[in-house]
Formats: sequence, structure tokens, C-alpha cells
Amino acid sequence: MPESTLLRIALGSDHAGFPLKERVKALLQELGHEVVDYGCFSEERCDYPDYCRPAAEAVRRGECHRCIVFGGSGNGEAIVANRVPGVRAPLCWNEETARLGREHNDANGLALGARVIDQDLALEIVRIWLDTPFEGGRHLPRIRKIDDPGYAP
Repeated sequence: MPESTLLRIALGSDHAGFPLKERVKALLQELGHEVVDYGCFSEERCDYPDYCRPAAEAVRRGECHRCIVFGGSGNGEAIVANRVPGVRAPLCWNEETARLGREHNDANGLALGARVIDQDLALEIVRIWLDTPFEGGRHLPRIRKIDDPGYAP
């Protein structure tokens, strides 16, 4: 993605992911992206589907280009986001998983675990996820099969 391409990005988190969500939100805004924050809005205990599903649904409806979901491990949040048709949100824990998620899977979502990765690493993962283009080619039929299991090239 060229740096000049600005996106509308939906965010959703639980209480464990809240501090990281706030750091990522500041980065996205600094980079000029529009952020739609679906919550949560504090470290008070809450249930991640209440916030991560609306963020993913915004992508499905075309209201946002991408979404990022945050939690303690990121696992449940990734599961919720990926239950939404058309959303592909890998759980990323290093630069390589973020790069491959975009290059091979055209990831329009991202899941991050605030308790399992350093915040500075998380910010680098987000930058890579924003800047890495989808390769297309041999990966495109696979992406189509995710969205339509009956797809045959």
C-alpha cells in the first residue's frame, strides 16, 4: 500500500487489549488514517465479542477498509473477527506473520495479543500490515475459496 493511501480502520478490544489499542490508535492517527473505535474504553473487565465483532462487521459492510482487534492473547479476538464473512484477520506475533498475512492472505483485519507481545513490536507489526501489498497471483484463488467454498478457478 503506498504511504499516500489513507484508510478508515475499525478498532475493537477487550480490557486486556485496551492499553495497546490506545497506542495503536495514536499511531494510526499520526499516520493520517481515520480511526473508528468500537471500544472498549477502559481497563474494566468486559467481553471481547461485544467490541471486536462490531469492528469486523464495519469491514464487512464496507464502512471501514480494515480492522484491528486486541485482547490478552488475541486468540478469541481473531476468532470473532474471522467469523464475520469477508474478514481475514490473522493473529500476528512478529513482523513475518504480519507481512505474510498481507502478501498471501490479503488480510483486511489484524489481531494482536497485548499480553504476549511487546507494545513496540505491536506498533511495528501494524506498520508492516499497513504497508505490505497483497501479492495476488497464486494467492488470489485461495482467497476466493475462503469467501466462496464453491469457487473453482
